[in-house]
Amino acid sequence: MAAQKKKRKRDIEKNYPVKQFVKKLRRLADCIEQGQKFQIQVAGERISIPAAAIINIEHERSSSEEIEFQLTWPLEKK
Repeated sequence: MAAQKKKRKRDIEKNYPVKQFVKKLRRLADCIEQGQKFQIQVAGERISIPAAAIINIEHERSSSEEIEFQLTWPLEKK
């Protein structure tokens, strides 16, 4: 079996066209509703979100407003 690479720190924002964003949200909602993991590729990296991820919504206001739908889970220890 190949050795696992250590995951690097990452902080990326990726913009999507409306139709593509909606399609991803629908897939995410279906997985959450069915208690399944969700897989998505962001900026060339495939990410697997476990069904037990913590889901929250964050709102920030300063010179602009921002809503973030967040899914959080611990990194797997290898």
